[in-house]
Amino acid sequence: MSRFPAVFVSHGAPTMIIERAPVREFLSGYGGTLGRPAAILVISAHWDTDAPAVSVAPQPETIYDFYGFPQELYRLRYAAPGAPALAGRVAELLASAGLPAALDAARGLDHGAWVPLKLMYPEADIPVTQLAIQGRLGPAHHYRVGQALAPLRDEGVLLLGSGGVTHNLSHFRRYAANDAAPEWVTQFRDWVAGALAAGRDEELIDYRHRAPHAADNHPTEDHFLPLFAALGARSAGVTGQRVHASETYGVLAMDAYRFD
Repeated sequence: MSRFPAVFVSHGAPTMIIERAPVREFLSGYGGTLGRPAAILVISAHWDTDAPAVSVAPQPETIYDFYGFPQELYRLRYAAPGAPALAGRVAELLASAGLPAALDAARGLDHGAWVPLKLMYPEADIPVTQLAIQGRLGPAHHYRVGQALAPLRDEGVLLLGSGGVTHNLSHFRRYAANDAAPEWVTQFRDWVAGALAAGRDEELIDYRHRAPHAADNHPTEDHFLPLFAALGARSAGVTGQRVHASETYGVLAMDAYRFD
């Protein structure tokens, strides 16, 4: 069985799935580039718990965790089978690392999971489960989570972190969909790309103090934390490869990274 990469994608607004945009075109072909995994574990910014939790739902519901968007979005479904066995393996690996995880029998797939998956694997025939973030615990905790889950990559599992390289929604309405990124977004995203390419993990974990405009791009950390889980799961000596860079609404950098 081949080793799968750990991947981070920026999922942006839910409308990404119905609007023409460079990131939509990228994600629509990216599943074919990665190949077909035995199962998928999504670490989404939109499920935040006090301690690790993983879904054992046998048929995860499609969660519409957004409001005021076109009705077309609420008619979409991602009816992939769940992955209870994978969820159990995730809990086992996390417990071995001193990070016990709760098993949630009801949690479905929020839009941070199903929107990119519907583009990457539209047939919805690959078992998928979701792992929560812990927004109050920061980057170092999620890096450790990724390290604990790294063995899954040799078990045919695709680890998919889903969030946003930048995520400041207070500026979202000030820009049109196709506006260019302002300098404070560009400087941050380029710093992230450089640090990942150079393997500067300690600086990345301390990005809040080291990256330019860190708090402007992430008033809260939730959308950046899945990146650290993917980073922690990479192979020794491997650096992060930026496989896509674009933006929507100016302030949402839609960059994606691959860790082989």
